[in-house]
Amino acid sequence: MQINIRVSALKFISLIMLWGLSPVDLSAQNVQETNLDSLTFEAQRERVNKLLEDRSQRFGEYDQSLEKKTGVFGLFKTKADMQKSIDILRKIVLNDNNIFLETRKLLDLKDAQSERIQRLANEYDQQVSAYMKTITKLQNENDKLRAEIDLLEDEDRGSGIQLYLAILVILGLILLLFRLNWDRIKKKLTKK
Repeated sequence: MQINIRVSALKFISLIMLWGLSPVDLSAQNVQETNLDSLTFEAQRERVNKLLEDRSQRFGEYDQSLEKKTGVFGLFKTKADMQKSIDILRKIVLNDNNIFLETRKLLDLKDAQSERIQRLANEYDQQVSAYMKTITKLQNENDKLRAEIDLLEDEDRGSGIQLYLAILVILGLILLLFRLNWDRIKKKLTKK
């Protein structure tokens, strides 16, 4: 009976340990981090896309400025036309620099996200390994306790058989004594 309580207690403790050590709390935090990383990544990606759209628009303006001729009878380019084209081209180059910087940030975010995912995968692997070790340890302990239970049950059966044999021997002796003394008992009963 006591061993059954031990086994039940071990099962209960192992369930509590597994439940208490579960990655639920980590998962909630990781989901929040992932959502934050995803939102940051998407915002950065939108910035890069906007800069690319601005670049396309400015290139269209640059093409128009190259074809624009406000000189004599619209045949020649004036210095102001050329300066306007140069200014637009300068804005395109500055925009390209911003695109490179923002793209670098985007790649850094992606790398950081990949590293975080790899770190989480390693942490989960370690947790799973620890759980497997704990489960194996508990299974071994459970097997050991079951073997003890079987041994004690065999001893109980053996002692039970010995008890029955002792009772039979005592009953046999009582019967033998009763039979040997039957004549005396009969005489005493008949005298009364």
